[in-house]
Amino acid sequence: MHTVDATTEQMIRSVLAYAENRLRLDPVPLDRGSHDPAELDAVTKGLLGDEGHNPDQVLGVYTSMLAPAVISADSPRFLGFIPAAPTKASLLFDMLISCASIQGISWLEAAGAVHAENQVLRLIADRAGLPASAGGCFVSGGSAGNLSALVVAREMAKRRATEGGGRRWRVAVGTDAHSSIVNTLKILEMDALSVQTTDHRLTGAALRAAIEADGDASSLAAVVATSGTTNAGIVDDLAGVSAVARELGLWFHVDGAYGGAGLFAPSVRHKYDGIEHADSFIVDPHKWMFAPFDCAALLYRDPSAARSVHTQDASYLDVIHDKPNEWNPTDYAYHLTRRARGLPLWFSLAVYGVKAYTDAIEKALALARETAAEIRSRSYLELIRDPDLAVVLFRRVGWDSSQYRRWADQLHEDQVAFIPPSAWEGETVARFAFLHPHTSMELVRVILDRMA
Repeated sequence: MHTVDATTEQMIRSVLAYAENRLRLDPVPLDRGSHDPAELDAVTKGLLGDEGHNPDQVLGVYTSMLAPAVISADSPRFLGFIPAAPTKASLLFDMLISCASIQGISWLEAAGAVHAENQVLRLIADRAGLPASAGGCFVSGGSAGNLSALVVAREMAKRRATEGGGRRWRVAVGTDAHSSIVNTLKILEMDALSVQTTDHRLTGAALRAAIEADGDASSLAAVVATSGTTNAGIVDDLAGVSAVARELGLWFHVDGAYGGAGLFAPSVRHKYDGIEHADSFIVDPHKWMFAPFDCAALLYRDPSAARSVHTQDASYLDVIHDKPNEWNPTDYAYHLTRRARGLPLWFSLAVYGVKAYTDAIEKALALARETAAEIRSRSYLELIRDPDLAVVLFRRVGWDSSQYRRWADQLHEDQVAFIPPSAWEGETVARFAFLHPHTSMELVRVILDRMA
């Protein structure tokens, strides 16, 4: 299994040929998506057993049956959930990271990789206006980033507390906060102070009113704001929320998993005013910064606070902590073993330049604005709200949930687009999630025509 023999040579050629063909797809097709489980069972039966199989046979099963049963999130026709659009450079370099088996735990093992990752983290921190001391690491996704940051928030609150030991700490959150925030609070045995708003945007005034009405600010450890909600792309009032957090001494965390990439877009940069006060901040480059799965940047204003919480103590790890000035990514999140998942983004940014990223993000923003105008022009459609970023929510007048589902299923069956329905205030609605810079307005009009 670890030698290069004739079989391995052929396997290398076959796998690289498939990878090359996949990379050359332009545009990437949607593919079919779900298959009958019985059909998949039949084609994979017997592959996992005591004896091995010819690599080309196994690869053939994957390419002919398994791969087409996966919807391609990097297709410009993938407009549901939050899609992906990794650059060709980032995909190629991700292959290199895997081939090199880089272990990204510590400076001792991977100084070159960690240095490159930290360059990207510095770039993001600068766009957010965080101080020169800010830093962090790359984790697997927004859920891992939110969990790691809020662990630190809880521990800082416990250290500051002068009374009430053993209490259940709470976190103030908006009603549109990502589901991972609520799940994180369950894991950490914390409770949510849910801040109700009239327009789904968490504001400083709404936060202050909720805390005053609740009457127990002493049990609050943190407040979480969102810079680009998943369902509607709403950017919270970061300046107002951060002011309340600073006044009350609360940890201020910003979840920018989807929308944080807008920091690189001049047309919307003002919406992020206040993010410079964040104690922690996340953005997922595998979403709107065109990196492969899985990649999330986690930044702290004061990395030493995170290090004091997340550093793992074990005799075999003493060697990586001998030199306190060395940067060990494992000290800034709950993980230990980790891929150097920030390297493909570093390579792509270096190859194409930051301006190319700005231009690609601005394309999605412009497409969202043009789509909103197109929806307004059609009498059978209603725009639900002006887009903050590149998510557009709208309804087809008179439709029920079954009609939305039939419309979406037929679009996918015809390989026009993957655009599953969403919900807004209990009502089934339609939703564009724009991200890929090659999604066209022509495609949007075809999709909307099918609702006429």
